[in-house]
Amino acid sequence: MPTLVLVRHGQSQWNLENRFTGWVDVPLTEQGEKEARRAGEKLKGYKFDVAFTSDLQRAQRTLALIIQVAGFKDLPVYMDQALNERHYGALQGLDKAETAKKYGDEQVKIWRRSYDVPPPKDDTGFTESLKDTAARTIPYYDTHILPYLQQGKNVIVAAHGNSLRSIVMHLENLTKEQVLELNLDTGVPRVYDLDKSLKILSSKDLK
Repeated sequence: MPTLVLVRHGQSQWNLENRFTGWVDVPLTEQGEKEARRAGEKLKGYKFDVAFTSDLQRAQRTLALIIQVAGFKDLPVYMDQALNERHYGALQGLDKAETAKKYGDEQVKIWRRSYDVPPPKDDTGFTESLKDTAARTIPYYDTHILPYLQQGKNVIVAAHGNSLRSIVMHLENLTKEQVLELNLDTGVPRVYDLDKSLKILSSKDLK
């Protein structure tokens, strides 16, 4: 029976500074590296056939530390921008508390947590809602990740809060209202045990 593990990257520098990060390629903090190593400890004893991560260093470093600590050997790793964090538009780089003071707590929560309301656009005219993020993560999941699971292979994905939220919403058939409250902790593996038809038999967070 296949196993799917999703891991949000460890604490990044802008997580620590409480800033909107999005596609900005910031590194892990020392705490983030500890979280990634702890995830590796939690995953000792698991066996994986393939790994996927985003195009951003905080997710790639998290995966590398997990592989190192858990002792996974010769694990193929695929990196793709499709698994990147959602793009936060004009909010990228801004302090979250200051942004809440400017626009109001409720508006910022909607931008951060809602399914289909994007933040303001940046200077290039770009931004993403969770719905927009899902429009790239789910096709990638269906095309690249799902076939391994269908073959009974075990898969680990190290990515980001919102790219993984969109995949969890897809896997667990969450409503727009349910995904609003979904939070994935940094560096905590979420393990799905699946049957041959890929129905979820069980899921748990390895805290």
